Amino acid sequence: MHNFLKSLARGLATVTVSPLLLSYLLRGALLGKNRALEGSTQTLSLIPGVLGDYLRGAFLSHTLAKCDPSVTVQFGTIFSQCGARLGANVYIGPRCHIGLVDIERDVLLAAGVHVPSGAATHGTDAIDLPIRDQPGTPMIVRIGEGTWVASAAIVLADVGRHSVIGAGAVVTTPIPDYAIAVGVPARVVRDRRSAVKGA
Repeated sequence: MHNFLKSLARGLATVTVSPLLLSYLLRGALLGKNRALEGSTQTLSLIPGVLGDYLRGAFLSHTLAKCDPSVTVQFGTIFSQCGARLGANVYIGPRCHIGLVDIERDVLLAAGVHVPSGAATHGTDAIDLPIRDQPGTPMIVRIGEGTWVASAAIVLADVGRHSVIGAGAVVTTPIPDYAIAVGVPARVVRDRRSAVKGA
């Protein structure tokens, strides 16, 4: 019964967001899909509670490269890249900014986490050209299965499976599986498996 009610809620949410999906398609043809996505998710980010969770999920499942039905995206979160991929049971907390990502199953992002499209979203090499006019090199940032990224972290490089990224950390280089990484720039302070072996 519970699964039936969830499926029904998802269906009703899809019907509810259909005008926004149509608007997204029209604006995407004029402005580009990524700009249209960002504007639409800004609008949807303002709807609080469970209703907002369902409406965001319904919209994102039709606009992102992948968005599993079990994904939860909280209030205030904005997406900027249609190529984003969200696996099963992903939780994205309030006020996150998400770019070109591959977030694997069971990942938890706490409040205010930023995952832009890598460290080179803007070009900076030419000193005689404004940065806004220089082409960037977006890349997919992968966050591995079962990882927890704590509040206000910024993730610019891949994070391995079952890792923990500390609050306020800035990930500038890849983090291995089962690592606990903290600081600016983030550095690995422990392997989670060592605590289990020593118990």
